[in-house]
Amino acid sequence: MINRTIIRIKILQIVYAYYQKNSTDLALAENELMFSIQKSYDLYHYLLLLITLLTDAEQKRLDKQKNRLLATDAERNPNLRLANNRVAEQLNRNAQLQKFAREKGTFWNNEDVRFVRSILNKILQSDIYEEYLESDDTYESDQNFWNMVFKQIILKEDELNEILEDQSVYWNDDLDIIGSFVLKTIRRLTDEPSSAQALYPLFKDVEDKNFAIQLLHHSILEEEENSRRITNQIKNWDIERLAQIDLYILQIALAELCNFPLIPISVTLNEYIDLARYYSTPKSPVFINGTLDAIVKELKNEKILFKS
Repeated sequence: MINRTIIRIKILQIVYAYYQKNSTDLALAENELMFSIQKSYDLYHYLLLLITLLTDAEQKRLDKQKNRLLATDAERNPNLRLANNRVAEQLNRNAQLQKFAREKGTFWNNEDVRFVRSILNKILQSDIYEEYLESDDTYESDQNFWNMVFKQIILKEDELNEILEDQSVYWNDDLDIIGSFVLKTIRRLTDEPSSAQALYPLFKDVEDKNFAIQLLHHSILEEEENSRRITNQIKNWDIERLAQIDLYILQIALAELCNFPLIPISVTLNEYIDLARYYSTPKSPVFINGTLDAIVKELKNEKILFKS
């Protein structure tokens, strides 16, 4: 699940903190990177667990409504589509997800009950819910319902970002990309009674884990050489006006260009231009693109870079 885009983001965050603290402890930086990646994977589970909590909250709401002294016939015989949603039931039985919940909790503790209820109310008042009730009672409609709810309600909820940022600095900027894997997980589930439907693993394969560790090491160990190359290329720029984060982006990009022969140059350039677009100033993507293009030509002329 933790793909190379997430890895690059995490390394940028770790390298930035590493140099801000003037640290020289490579092992500490590696531990911090692995911990940060694990926290992102935790968030993936917590967001999936939110589906089970919302359906549980709906069942409790209906039970309370049904048991009211002056309950109407409609309240005593409510529509149970959401409470009995098959995707939520699957996740509630999913062995991997429930093992995670037993070991780490659901995260959504008593203080967050109000937030869960607030999201549930928004769902119940939405067009998505109305269309869901009118749709055929199938597994596919249950699946599509949560896909739409996550895309249009949960992931757009400002309070969710605030809660995550308050809980962990490691979740800053994680919601969109981890949320995309929650959506992929919902779509890849199948209508099977098994509790063993696989969620995404932490890393797709051992190569991605090795990529994370090696890129971090090269970024830090080759900082002096890469900084020299960058400085030579940006001498016509006003150094004082450059965003510090741009220099770190360039250093990590150079570490990747020079040490991973199977990654095409265009892939590396596009990834770090996107990082600059997201994390830095409006002018940064143009700066990053121009500087990396010049350094790539220099490396090829020096017979250091051979890939295309």
